[in-house]
Amino acid sequence: MVTPNVEDVIKQIATATNTPEETVSRMYAETWTEYSEGARITDYLTVLVARRVRDNLRRWQRESH
Repeated sequence: MVTPNVEDVIKQIATATNTPEETVSRMYAETWTEYSEGARITDYLTVLVARRVRDNLRRWQRESH
C-alpha cells in the first residue's frame, strides 16, 4: 500500500478548506496522536486522520457563519 505524503495531504486539506497550513498541520498531528495510540494496524491511519481533520474544519466553518 502506498502511503500519501503527509505534507501533501496537509496542503490539500488547507486548500480545500481555506485554512492556514499551520492550523491544519497542528490538527493533523493532534488527531494522528489520538488515532495511533494503541493502534495495531496503521495502514489506513493517514486516510482516517485526513478525513477527521477535514470534517472538523468544515463543521467549524459552518458553525462560525
